[in-house]
Amino acid sequence: MQFRDLKTQYHHLKKDIDAAIQTVLDNTNFISGAPVTELEEQLASYVGVKHCETCGNGTDALSLVLMAWGIGPGDAVFVPDFTFFASGEVVAHQGAVPVFVDVDADTFNLDPERLEEAIKAVLKEGRLKPKVIIAVDLFGLPADYPRIQAIADEYGLKVLEDGAQGFGGAINGRRTCSFGDAATTSFFPAKPLGCYGDGGAVFTDDAELAALIQSYKIHGKGSFKYDNVRIGVNSRLDTLQAAILQVKLRAFADTELEAVNAVAAQYTEALGGRVKTPAVPEGFSSSWAQYTITLPEVDQRDALQAALKAQGIPTMVYYPKPMHEQTAFEDVPFTKGSCPVTESLCKRVLALPMHPYLTEESAGTVVSQIKKSL
Repeated sequence: MQFRDLKTQYHHLKKDIDAAIQTVLDNTNFISGAPVTELEEQLASYVGVKHCETCGNGTDALSLVLMAWGIGPGDAVFVPDFTFFASGEVVAHQGAVPVFVDVDADTFNLDPERLEEAIKAVLKEGRLKPKVIIAVDLFGLPADYPRIQAIADEYGLKVLEDGAQGFGGAINGRRTCSFGDAATTSFFPAKPLGCYGDGGAVFTDDAELAALIQSYKIHGKGSFKYDNVRIGVNSRLDTLQAAILQVKLRAFADTELEAVNAVAAQYTEALGGRVKTPAVPEGFSSSWAQYTITLPEVDQRDALQAALKAQGIPTMVYYPKPMHEQTAFEDVPFTKGSCPVTESLCKRVLALPMHPYLTEESAGTVVSQIKKSL
């Protein structure tokens, strides 16, 4: 059994993917070929925004937005404590300070109440200027953007949606990567929509921001390739990856998103009452980058993981360490203990096999082995 079965996905899409790759090889336009622009238009349309700028990876996508917004030394950027390292790394890379905020125990996403407390604390201290909220759509579930946006508006902050795991989720029909002032996603192979290497994208309705992103991602270019008007980076999605993503986007929209929700429903129905299953608030929908259960104690989590491994069932712990405990952030101002939910979750969460091609029988095997172990 595979945790995320990319091989089976490829076999299902092989004919179209192979044809798309062959077309790129025949045309030999490997950088900035037509599939890149076509994909950007398709992604913007799917998400429901005016502009999409693809780039080299999801981390670069976050960095490009912060660069375009001029985030730097003296600025505070609020980041959930329970997330992948890149969400805070990009802030520090710009010379700004990531302020880690605790999450909601049920959704795993940024807790709006704790967020407002953190903003007030930074303002009271007076050393840093609050500038941006990075809200992460963890495990495929959108963050609580209605509440987060209201807080951002009250304090004059920008909102950056980190949709690296959230592509395909929605709130009341509005799709992820359309929230905040800008949004980003990752096309890392294991993401809900993944390519066969690295890739990422920025989404926005702001034409000026989109133009800046387009410049920054190609060495700060101006009107043409050798006109450099600012210091930028080299972060382009290559044509091969764009062609692959065009095929996979069709499959994602047509069948895969529905399929992962069916697997999640099967897990939730079968495991409810045995373990704490993921919460999906009313009006929200998830793209299920991960299906993460929560055990009462770390010993139970570790014992269950070992028992499943013995039966050939792969699991993962996302994430075993809070952001504020990462060695790279040891000099970042932080009061230990102010993110107790994150610290607890890191000891108790366990992600189960989840992908669009997981059969009902295989999901049933996972469920039966969990019940047996518990």
